[in-house]
Amino acid sequence: MYFDSIVYIVDDNEGVRHSLTLLVESAGLAALACESAQDFLDHYDPARPGCLLLDIRMPQMSGLELQARLVEDGVQLPVIIITGHADVLLAVRAMKAGARDFFEKPFNDQLLLDSIASAIELNVEVFLEQREISDFLARVEKLSTREREVMDLLVQGKVTKEVAATLGISSKTVDAHRGNILGKTQMRSVYQLIMKTLKCKIDSVST
Repeated sequence: MYFDSIVYIVDDNEGVRHSLTLLVESAGLAALACESAQDFLDHYDPARPGCLLLDIRMPQMSGLELQARLVEDGVQLPVIIITGHADVLLAVRAMKAGARDFFEKPFNDQLLLDSIASAIELNVEVFLEQREISDFLARVEKLSTREREVMDLLVQGKVTKEVAATLGISSKTVDAHRGNILGKTQMRSVYQLIMKTLKCKIDSVST
């Protein structure tokens, strides 16, 4: 389900970790139970999409502190808070800080599984988009310096003659470079190249 996704379970209560692990695995999902925030940080794999089931009250580093740490580090892993009745106000704070959902113990198993599935689906979309951007950036890195110069001008909307005049080369040479650029970046057209470059926010080599 959802590629090689994983559900991280972070709770200092062994019984809760065990029951949540069984629940998650019953839905055909991989689960990794962690007894503390640091245990999670030691085992977190950014190469796998997924979500985080997080308890709020834990020793050393609380759930809120871990959530803040993830935000600070730019980790886009959806967080679902699992909380006791006394911690509902803290759960609301977590939601305001970016948590996707929260469940008060005892919770409805199916509703939690539905929330997990939705969170993973969202994270997979983000994961695939980031991988698509990374792959495109890697292909751009393979362009020669001249090809990058031509690409920058094409992305600015300049036509062949304008690119040739700017770089002091022939239009035929520009066309050859354009063909190489589209081939190396695996783009079907200059328009697609422009859209992809804007999406990836690639700076000009001259900046």
